[in-house]
Amino acid sequence: MARIRSCARNRLLNLWGGAYLEVITVDPDAAAVETPRPRLFVLDDPVQQKRLETGPQLVHWVARVNRPKVLTRRQAQYPKRIPAVGPMTRGANAWDLTIPADGTFPAWQGAGDGLLPSLIQWGTPQHPSELLPETGIALKSLTGFHPRAHLISKQLAWLGVSHLMRVEVTEGTPVLVAEFELPDGSIVTLGESAELIEAAKQAEAAPAKPARKRAKSRKTGDAPEDTAEPTQGEAGQVDTR
Repeated sequence: MARIRSCARNRLLNLWGGAYLEVITVDPDAAAVETPRPRLFVLDDPVQQKRLETGPQLVHWVARVNRPKVLTRRQAQYPKRIPAVGPMTRGANAWDLTIPADGTFPAWQGAGDGLLPSLIQWGTPQHPSELLPETGIALKSLTGFHPRAHLISKQLAWLGVSHLMRVEVTEGTPVLVAEFELPDGSIVTLGESAELIEAAKQAEAAPAKPARKRAKSRKTGDAPEDTAEPTQGEAGQVDTR
């Protein structure tokens, strides 16, 4: 089987625990081929291209299949559950990746939309993340929002990866939301569900509550001022010094 040549440019960011974040874009300098196949991850789709005009988007995720399991053999056993496997190479790396023939995302009973992972099995002994510079960034959580969340959950359980992503129902379009913890402990979020967007709009439109008035000065003989209750906006922590 001929190996699939890359038609995209990419950058990798090492994450803690043997994972990485990959940014992919269409390679304008890719050589033309006689029988081109659709680019991976729906990069040829006009709707996807319109979405990406606003900036990078979290559109998909990939789950690793470790040996002694063989990805090609498992796909041959369950062709309706797992897309065809395509061998790929880039530099010294070689891997097998599940690739729907039309370039779309894996799906089960019509539900997928990037929330069901592609499966990957590396053909080289060293994982690419081991060669990337350390960043101290960790993937804290991955959540998928989908109108047919029950189907996504069933397929994730069948694949044995349901522990890697939480699934919730949404009234909006399917979306992935990932939280990354930075070395300083702060959290960066990629992706936003329709419900979170609506909640943010309502919060912005809501009138501000009036500030709570401070307590009046106490008369002589009352408790000293430094034991007064905190006003709204102050920390509620008790200081026992």
